[in-house]
Amino acid sequence: MKEPETLEQAIRHFADPDNCLNYIVARRWPNGVNCPTCGSQEIRFLSTRRLWECKRKHARKQFSVKVGTIFEDSPLDPEKWLCAMWLLVNCKNGISSYEVARDVGVSQKSAWHMMHRIRLAVHSCSLMKMGGDGGEVEVDETFIDGKARNVHVDKRKRRITVGKRVMFKELTGDAEWRLGQPQASA
Repeated sequence: MKEPETLEQAIRHFADPDNCLNYIVARRWPNGVNCPTCGSQEIRFLSTRRLWECKRKHARKQFSVKVGTIFEDSPLDPEKWLCAMWLLVNCKNGISSYEVARDVGVSQKSAWHMMHRIRLAVHSCSLMKMGGDGGEVEVDETFIDGKARNVHVDKRKRRITVGKRVMFKELTGDAEWRLGQPQASA
């Protein structure tokens, strides 16, 4: 399987769903496909639905290539994800979500979400989701406030004031694996 070298080649290559499936499978399961629930390699491929089915008896017998990855819970096809990944990796100065939206054919909001997930995957060197291997994820949050004198009078009246301080009610958070590897900050 030859890697696409230009955007035109990437779009043509990833336009075929079978090419996308083979591309992701080769990177996710280099030693053969195994069940994400039980780890068994006793599986069969359902070509009409592009799903695998585990032969052991347990919940979630059927799974796709998206299960447990950054593509999971996304209604977008892998074709769009792989083109967006190609754009991010091959643009040396970075790429905006607006440009990805135009090139891939999705909304800017979807492009932003895709780029956020792809950047996290590139940062962690894995397409797996946080805690995807069963590890625990610790999430902390806090509210940020400021001084009332730094806020416009109209906004100050609408916000909760305690003495000279105004609660902005802006939630910030941080998530990290139990192993101490920081993964996301919002």
